[in-house]
Amino acid sequence: MSRKQTNKYFRERRAGVLLHPTSLPSTDTDGALGDSASLFMNFLTDAGFSIWQMLPVNAPDEYGSPYKSPSVYAGDPQLISLQRLFACHWMQGARPEQHEDPFAYAHKCFKQYATDAEQSDYQSFKREHAYWLDDYVLYCTIKQLYDDKSWWDWPESLRHRDTTTLDSFRKNNSATLDYYFFEQYIFFSQWHALRKQAHDKGILLLGDMPLFAAHDSVAVWAHPDFFQLDHNSQPTFVAGVPPDYFSATGQRWGNPVYNWHNLAKDGFTWWIERLRTQLELFDMVRIDHFRGLVAHWQIPADCPTAENGEWINVPGRELCQAFKDEFGELPLIAEDLGSITPEVLALRDDFCLPGMKVLQFAFDSDTNNPYLPHNHDLYSVVYTGTHDNNTILGWFYNLDDVQQQRVYDALRNPDDAMPWPLIHTALESICPIAILPMQDVLGLDGSHRMNTPGTVEGNWRWKFEWEGVSPDLVTKFRHLNGLYGRC
Repeated sequence: MSRKQTNKYFRERRAGVLLHPTSLPSTDTDGALGDSASLFMNFLTDAGFSIWQMLPVNAPDEYGSPYKSPSVYAGDPQLISLQRLFACHWMQGARPEQHEDPFAYAHKCFKQYATDAEQSDYQSFKREHAYWLDDYVLYCTIKQLYDDKSWWDWPESLRHRDTTTLDSFRKNNSATLDYYFFEQYIFFSQWHALRKQAHDKGILLLGDMPLFAAHDSVAVWAHPDFFQLDHNSQPTFVAGVPPDYFSATGQRWGNPVYNWHNLAKDGFTWWIERLRTQLELFDMVRIDHFRGLVAHWQIPADCPTAENGEWINVPGRELCQAFKDEFGELPLIAEDLGSITPEVLALRDDFCLPGMKVLQFAFDSDTNNPYLPHNHDLYSVVYTGTHDNNTILGWFYNLDDVQQQRVYDALRNPDDAMPWPLIHTALESICPIAILPMQDVLGLDGSHRMNTPGTVEGNWRWKFEWEGVSPDLVTKFRHLNGLYGRC
């Protein structure tokens, strides 16, 4: 891989923080796209960071996971700041706490008091995003009408998208459809303001694109031919990974696997449009489970665990070429963790995509471990841990004495206590980009981890508190990022 061929964002030294917007301190009326986001970006700038990495910003599932969203395009409406929405001139001085359903009231005010230019902007948004938005608002409205039932339990004509039925449904439910149109318009408007504010501060936004779509999602309902489903709209096979570091029985994610033949026959249009939307929101995007673009772990749908699956080859090279033809230099990071083969590495390198070096994985084998600092390279992004890892403190103090000493030996027996030795190691790495989870920045223990893979309860809920962000901490990180050439 040539350094000159990588995307421009990967050619200079930077440091960033991994923090999902839902982990920001916020109130019921000031969602993550409000003042908390602005304060967090001030912290990043003051501390010498210039990347804000997030998890997928789509609406989460019932367990809070943003990796199984009802839409791979739509933004999570829970991130919308009602305080900023009600500050718009067309809200006529109202306050969100005055209304039982403040968003519905805002929608009503917009229709009555927004200027012609604002109304025109709204219509332009609907046209420009029609490739996903029309199906999304239909899906949400039908779900609402039928008590949130899964799409395969809807009446047959809606389930199979009968044209006449859908046309009639649009006419009879126009007000509810417009509510969901407006919801996404506000999300994207506030997000564009967030991204402009980030750029004004020299901050890049790094997003995350899950490889698979949830079964109960608009993607599968609108494009069932792109997924392996039976005549009852149920998956014949589901995705996951075999037994690994995280789970002795593997991980059965439950997402339907793709019908890659049909996706390729369509010129990968669905994937191109999906990435286009992500690049509207973010400067860079991490492709989750990148190895699934070479082969995915396919599990019979009736198997309760992931051991009995098999690897199925997919046309990831053709997909990446379609991305490159459409977008040029790809601002993508390959999440190349797990069961990595030479074919996965070749796909990553041939398209000049940096991979990931996770320091928590560096100390459990020999000196050839690719995550050890002396094996880092100019074409990777270094992490102390990811959203699926424990915090540095949680990880380190779960090691026995021998394992802890091995870590200290590899890090040249530093004087500082954890988490600082691993933070120094990440920031001084040759990797051009270093990312620290906010939990590690704050030096928090394992009770603050974001997600435990293979479990569904108790994840995705963590929020930090501003009291932990002291002036001394900001000064220390400013010094370290400057010391290691990342400011």
